[in-house]
Amino acid sequence: MTDTKTALVISAHAADFVWRCGGAIALHQEKGYEVTIACLSFGERGESAKLWKQDGMTLEKVKAARKGEAEAAAAALGAHDIQFLDAGDYPLALDRDQKFQLVDLIRKVQPAFMMSHSLYDPYNTDHMYATNVAMECRMIAQAWGHNPGEKVLGAPQLYLFEPHQTEQMGWKPDVFLDITPVWDKKRAAIECMQGQEHLWTYYTNVAENRGNHFRRNSGGQAGGRAAKYAEGFQSIYPRTVDEL
Repeated sequence: MTDTKTALVISAHAADFVWRCGGAIALHQEKGYEVTIACLSFGERGESAKLWKQDGMTLEKVKAARKGEAEAAAAALGAHDIQFLDAGDYPLALDRDQKFQLVDLIRKVQPAFMMSHSLYDPYNTDHMYATNVAMECRMIAQAWGHNPGEKVLGAPQLYLFEPHQTEQMGWKPDVFLDITPVWDKKRAAIECMQGQEHLWTYYTNVAENRGNHFRRNSGGQAGGRAAKYAEGFQSIYPRTVDEL
C-alpha cells in the first residue's frame, strides 16, 4: 500500500496536454504526485499539418513523429508515465474495448484528480468527445460490478482545462493554478511540439493572462500573490468541505 498521490490527464491528441495543463503536470510532479498522461490519439490526421506538408509523408510516419514529440514533452514536464491508446482522430472514436482499457488505467492509477477538455468545442469535436469518454469511464471505474474484485475508483474531481478560442466554448474557470515555479518546464515541453510551432506564442500569452487573473483573484490591489504564469480550470463535480 502506498501513500503516493496520483493524477490522470486524458488528452484527446498527443499535444493537448502540453498547451493546456503542462504546468499542472510539472507542478504536481514536484509536489510528489505521480501524474499519468493518457493520449487517446496522436492527432495524426487533423493536428499535424506541418508534417503532412513534407514530401513522402505517411500516416505511420506522422504517428511516430507525434509520439516522439509527446514523449519528449512528458519527459520535460517530469511526468510519471504517458500512455497512447491510438484510437485515431478526426474523428476520435473509442470502441467498447478501448473504453475498458481506459477504465483499467483509471483504476490502476486511482487518481486524486483527473483532467480533460471543455464540455463543448464546436471547432474540434474530438476534444468534447474525449471529456465525455473521461466522464463515462470515470463512472464505469466506480462500478462495483465492473470486473468484481478490483479496487473501485473513489470520486476524483474532473478539471476541464482551457480550450482554444475560450469565449466560444462555454468554459468558465473556477480555479487558477500558479505555474510560475515550473514555467521553464512547460515552455520546454511546448518547444517539443515542432509540428505545431504556430501555437508556442499563443499559449505563452494564455499563461501570462491567467497569471494576471491569479493575481487579481488572490488579493488584487490589496496584496495578491505575484504569479507571472498560471493555468485555469473548470471543475465538474461538487467539492466536499468542512469549512469555507
